[in-house]
Amino acid sequence: MAHYFVGDIQGCFAELQKLLLKVDFNPSKDTLWAVGDLVARGPDSLATLRFFQSLGDTGKVVLGNHDMHLLALHGKLKRNKPSDNLTPLLNAPDIESLISWLRLQPLMRELPEHNVIMTHAGVPPQWSLETLRQESQLVSQALQQADYLDALISKMYSDTAERWEPNAIGINRLRFCINALTRMRYLFVDGHLDFDCKQPPENCTNPQLRPWFDFASPLRESHTLVFGHWAALMGKVNSPKLKALDTGCCWGEYLTLWHLESDQKITQKRLKKS
Repeated sequence: MAHYFVGDIQGCFAELQKLLLKVDFNPSKDTLWAVGDLVARGPDSLATLRFFQSLGDTGKVVLGNHDMHLLALHGKLKRNKPSDNLTPLLNAPDIESLISWLRLQPLMRELPEHNVIMTHAGVPPQWSLETLRQESQLVSQALQQADYLDALISKMYSDTAERWEPNAIGINRLRFCINALTRMRYLFVDGHLDFDCKQPPENCTNPQLRPWFDFASPLRESHTLVFGHWAALMGKVNSPKLKALDTGCCWGEYLTLWHLESDQKITQKRLKKS
């Protein structure tokens, strides 16, 4: 049995298929983990969601910011932009089933026997494993409520929840978790989230900003952290316990698969448009 972790697919389903062929992925014995952002920008978000839904327990997905945004689009809370290539998905006959499946996906997953944690953007350095579990579970519970659109999705877009406040309640607590686990790249030196800079660390000109993974963290010592979201990194990080898997396939670069057991990365260049 093998564990494969794939970076941000963003609708690049043909590239995903080629990657899985390269490693002879067998869903009857292997597990495919996805760091989120299954949809948007690439040409086939619909096939991507259908594929992961069909995998059942063989597919382990966490939600990314684009997946959360899809929930807002489906709920008519945001405008559908043509550049996201989501119209075929939103108009699909099985869209309700796909959305119901997506709402069941968490913001974090663990592989305890290997001390691996997967989120979309990373883990706040202030958080312990217990806090990560607790906060992500609160968001999952809110997503699975009948009023999730009004109570969560309509209110999650905010740059104000940039500080971890252990005593926060309600939507402010949920907002910070969503911001941190699906949008985080840099933190200010005092530990609060920055939402503007997307450059790789070597190009960041603000001396007050540091990558989230450069802060001391108990989880960095004990676990391998698998994440995507930050395409500008192109997989280049400063520790073997960090696996940055977003390598910009939807931007014309490549899709990356990490094979846990061999600690090898396999890549597939973005295919040319036919």
